[in-house]
Amino acid sequence: MSASLASHSDRERDKTDPAVSRQRSYQGCDPDHLCVHQLVARQAMKNPQHLAISGAESLTYGELDAQANRLACQLSSLGIGPDIGVGLCLRRSPLLIVAALAILKAGGAYLPLDVIYPRERMRFMLQDAAARVVLTDREMAESLSAPEWRTVILDPEALPTGENGEQSETVATTVDSLAYVIYTSGSSGTPKGVQITHRSLLNLISWHQRAFAVTANDRASQVASFGFDAAVWELWPYLTSGATVCITPEITRTTPELLRDWLVANEITISFVPTAFAERLIQLDWPVETRLRFLLTGADILHRRPPAGLPFQLVNNYGPTEATVVATSSVVMPAGSDNDRPSIGRPIANTQIYLLDERLNPVSFGEVGEIYIGGKGVGRGYINRPDLTAARFIADPFTNHPGARLYRTGDLARFLDDGQIAYIGRVDDQIKIRGYRIEPNEIIGVLNAHPDIESSAVVAREDVPGERQLVAYIVTRGATLTSGALRSLVRAQLPDFMMPAFFVQLESLPLTANGKTDRSRLPAPDSDNVLQDELAEGPRTPVEKRISAIIRSLLNRDQVGVDENFFFLGGHSLLAAQLIARISDAFGVELPLRSIFDSPTPRQLAEQIEGQIVAKVTAMSDDEAKSAVHDLRNAGLAA
Repeated sequence: MSASLASHSDRERDKTDPAVSRQRSYQGCDPDHLCVHQLVARQAMKNPQHLAISGAESLTYGELDAQANRLACQLSSLGIGPDIGVGLCLRRSPLLIVAALAILKAGGAYLPLDVIYPRERMRFMLQDAAARVVLTDREMAESLSAPEWRTVILDPEALPTGENGEQSETVATTVDSLAYVIYTSGSSGTPKGVQITHRSLLNLISWHQRAFAVTANDRASQVASFGFDAAVWELWPYLTSGATVCITPEITRTTPELLRDWLVANEITISFVPTAFAERLIQLDWPVETRLRFLLTGADILHRRPPAGLPFQLVNNYGPTEATVVATSSVVMPAGSDNDRPSIGRPIANTQIYLLDERLNPVSFGEVGEIYIGGKGVGRGYINRPDLTAARFIADPFTNHPGARLYRTGDLARFLDDGQIAYIGRVDDQIKIRGYRIEPNEIIGVLNAHPDIESSAVVAREDVPGERQLVAYIVTRGATLTSGALRSLVRAQLPDFMMPAFFVQLESLPLTANGKTDRSRLPAPDSDNVLQDELAEGPRTPVEKRISAIIRSLLNRDQVGVDENFFFLGGHSLLAAQLIARISDAFGVELPLRSIFDSPTPRQLAEQIEGQIVAKVTAMSDDEAKSAVHDLRNAGLAA
């Protein structure tokens, strides 16, 4: 096909995509004049009493803008301005959104750091991005403090005060200034920082507002971790249009039934969830009276179509971080209308998609080519990586526009008969799990640094349908290793989403004819090849035994010792939320999610649970206490 046919006009897209057909009738923000923080300020002036953020605490637009202005003044006094990075290490909360907005108001670029990242990984990101300030809470402040940057401790009561929160408009931010930097896994073994400008972000916002007819009456969910670029999409299209952003509770956001009930009860109209989670949500029964209009998904291959009769539309989206979250989008038609795997849709506004061969020539219609993305969404490049930027962000050979570039994704796809795009896979070894892009070489680099490991390989396997897991294969120099020791090694340097579920020991890695690791011949993990932990003390009390059983079920393990760390066994933050929910069901107690990180062993969790049970029984009347003990005995939790 010719290069000119690689992207489609709005007129052609309108014929088959109802999410795009609204674009002409809705007047979104103007991406050529105002930046994001200025558009939020406009909403605050227009309707200051309207609810901007709903969560454990809520903020009106007037409160949001005033608090962000005051913090922005403090950041300006610390030297923050255009293209200067500010680390942002806070839990999902209204304060996190205030802080991100304040960074933009000061002219800076926010750098999200997930609170569960290893400290050394956070420090690398801050140093690599030359951050001057880190905004965090008291719990994280000490571990993040360093001479290279100023650490500012935030809490709602500690925000700078002022009479009216007015912010000077002297900051020289333009649409070509950086808005944020997000780090993704790097093939060289270290994460790489993707730089996104206000111009690119505003194009996403403008398209989104028109495609989904966003108004101030909408209520959108905030589900994603802030270090995942989907969080960008969950905030700014809504806060710039006067809508309300509702922060999903931690346990709720990882349990399909709880999330469905929360979306319905909170009258959410637009929500985003990662692909694997969306596939579970659309299989649930939904009340017809839900206000949900669109369930947006992306970050992985969508295998399922929604059943007929869902009271909302499922929208599949595709886009790397380097192209500002979304590059293609399409409403997914129900099962029965088309039984093929759902496509990734068509290019969004001001975006071009090209499928090219190794010589950068467009492939013939229906043939597989590598996805190259052009247009306003293409980012600036990688921080401090001119070689990698030059390799991945190339000059656009299909336009005469000065400076236009294409981003080379490494993804393979082909055009379908109706012009939509079918995603095929990767040209390299990059892995996607739970929405995170993972470069196996990062994990391999950590493993191969161990003095007793000769070589290693890391792949994603789906031996159980719907359960995609990382598996690490190692060849040792004759030493006997345990999975616990290797988990400790990996966890000290990499985030939990990069932790292999299993470590398999082999005599040698299978090789292809050209000497590369033959991934197709790597065996499935089983009891004969998976490295085991040292013999651990088993659970003793009824509570410890119940917790151990829950963890075994979640992690698909034969045994879990009373002092074994949930995360060292392969647990991660999403499974931690499920563990909390199952503990609540089993024991009738409510533990905060943080308790899994602070007390990650069955013994430690049992102590917390037993303490809560004792406190509840102590506060009861005699009859209530007898009834509670009776219930515990029936559940096998009391003698």
